[in-house]
Amino acid sequence: MNSAITLQVNGDRRQCPPHTRLPDLLTHLGLNPRLVAVEYNGEILHRQFWEETEVQEGDRLEIVTIVGGGI
Repeated sequence: MNSAITLQVNGDRRQCPPHTRLPDLLTHLGLNPRLVAVEYNGEILHRQFWEETEVQEGDRLEIVTIVGGGI
């Protein structure tokens, strides 16, 4: 029995356990939550809501890494 849920991350199908909170998903994907922006089901999700957001079956996430730099 597979209890994982399936979601889309940057267009790729990914699986994670049910009740996974967004910061835990980001860490699981090898991302530093402090260095990314997240679009959740078509809307930018403000960081203040990340901790209370549990990803659900069929969710669509676009995750952009923030890159610093300059001349």
